[in-house]
Amino acid sequence: MIADFLPASEFFAQIDWNSRIYLLLRHAERNHITPQDKDFGAHVGLTDRGRRQAVALGRVFPAIGDAVYFSSPVGRCIETAECVAEGRKLAGYVGHATGTTGSITPCSANVSSESANSNATKVTPLDALGDFFVQNRDAYEQTLREGFYEGICKWLESGTHDAFCPLHERAEQMREMMFEKASSRFNVFVTHDAWIVPCLSHFCNMKFTPKCWMNFLTGLAFELPEKGDVKVTPITAMETGWLLFR
Repeated sequence: MIADFLPASEFFAQIDWNSRIYLLLRHAERNHITPQDKDFGAHVGLTDRGRRQAVALGRVFPAIGDAVYFSSPVGRCIETAECVAEGRKLAGYVGHATGTTGSITPCSANVSSESANSNATKVTPLDALGDFFVQNRDAYEQTLREGFYEGICKWLESGTHDAFCPLHERAEQMREMMFEKASSRFNVFVTHDAWIVPCLSHFCNMKFTPKCWMNFLTGLAFELPEKGDVKVTPITAMETGWLLFR
């Protein structure tokens, strides 16, 4: 049975106003990656629809409360975080941008980050979000060449793999890393499906196969109340959190 992802709009509608929210999200819809890509798609950016989807997600964020944005250094992840922040601004939030790196170009503008205006939301690229679970780079790239989905699923089944860190221990470390990096009301971390799938498997007991995968702008939310246990919720900004392949 396929577990459900809660729509992001429903999630934000029911959160405790005294809690902090940490979102671990896959980037928005990207252009196609071909088997011939020598950098395994590192250069591939978002589609126009993907940008619109990310802006729409930002619009459902509550308008009250500060937010910070982190991403994998890969461009499509930075752009996703940027567009989510832009959507929140368009929805009416007014506040000062926060972050530790230079301004990122607004997603609707066709200019470089150097020429972005000073009011642009700051996104912090984190190397960890690019390869958090990688244990052996050569073995990882070999896994990509031989079959990405198949390799990841073998790791999910056993918890161990030559290319990857021990799954369950590393998933816990991912959560702790997020908590240590930020303490705003909303803390957004955008990365790749390869590092969200193991977290969904570990924290939410979700099952994945090469034909049943997670969608774009999908992931999980950690809700930290003032008192009590952390609540974990699988969420999606899409009509469904699942991608089904033939």
